[in-house]
Amino acid sequence: MKAFVAGATGQTGQRIVKELVARGIPVRALVRDLTAARSILPTEAELVVGDVLDPTTLASAIGDSTVVLCATGAKPGFDPTAPYKVDYEGTKNLVEAAKQKQIEQFVFVSSLCTSKLLHPLNLFFLILVWKKQAEEYLQKSGLTYTIVRPGGLKNEDNTDAVVMSSADTLSDGSIPRTKVAKTCVEALFSPSARNKIVEIVAKADAPAKSFDDLFVGVS
Repeated sequence: MKAFVAGATGQTGQRIVKELVARGIPVRALVRDLTAARSILPTEAELVVGDVLDPTTLASAIGDSTVVLCATGAKPGFDPTAPYKVDYEGTKNLVEAAKQKQIEQFVFVSSLCTSKLLHPLNLFFLILVWKKQAEEYLQKSGLTYTIVRPGGLKNEDNTDAVVMSSADTLSDGSIPRTKVAKTCVEALFSPSARNKIVEIVAKADAPAKSFDDLFVGVS
């Protein structure tokens, strides 16, 4: 297994890269700025320059990777086209490159509530709408996929147990980014994670379960 990570310098992407490295999985990390990326990513990760918005860079960037993990996302700002470009077009470009490279599995970090049009997050230029469109594009691509929809993201880790549910069954809750990263990496090793949408939050009062059990429990 060799993993390609898009969005590698983002808060969740960094943690995915670190989790992969900790598991001894070779990583190619897609970055736009080599100098900035070197200061935040593990030295074991191979950094490749490219951009999901420039499809001509993606096939060579993926190289000999066998799996793709996508943790890209539009940054909050004043560009009304950012969620459309990054969350939809960028993901679409990456899916097409992954198909060309015959990638074995594509893990996509999306968001809770992508099916809720009237969610407050859609006030940020329809960000959940475009994430949902990206999910659907991936589902129709023919690639083996796992779509991970986390609740509110926390930078600090905690000891709460991961709660996993099927699509459109959770509507609130939060989860540390480290647990999101772990879920994404575990999805690569669990046959039960394939071709599923999983929604995840963390709860202090939930029973601790193995990731295999969590993925098996999602229809």
